[in-house]
Amino acid sequence: MNIELKENTLTPEEFIRLRVDAGFMEVPYAQAEKALENGLFTVSAYHEEKLIGMGRLVGDGSMYWYIQDVAVLPEYQRKGIGSAIVERLISHVQGSLTAPWASIGLTARKGKEPFYEKLGFTRLPNDGCGAGMRKGITASE
Repeated sequence: MNIELKENTLTPEEFIRLRVDAGFMEVPYAQAEKALENGLFTVSAYHEEKLIGMGRLVGDGSMYWYIQDVAVLPEYQRKGIGSAIVERLISHVQGSLTAPWASIGLTARKGKEPFYEKLGFTRLPNDGCGAGMRKGITASE
């Protein structure tokens, strides 16, 4: 299967559609647009001109980078596409380093932790870090 990876071409429409088709929550257009504008880097995977996967980097672009929205259409999963996307994201961080180190974080979907472990990520908590935490905010708060 011939897969083409493209950088920084993802549109809000594609982002929303792929999220939904991959089983993620739909987001409003304006939120998708702002997320892509404020992100640092995107990778989109195409098979015969069809968008089949994506991933994004967000963060400060120096010390702390976060992988977000790694999604692959169900019929294309388990074919190495997600790994290729994440590896391209990691490669971008490595190529952008201006200091000896950086940290790449992510939140794995439940059950997907082994996928990221194969790519060199470690589970939290561990000996050096406590559990990751997050808080969701709604417009009424």
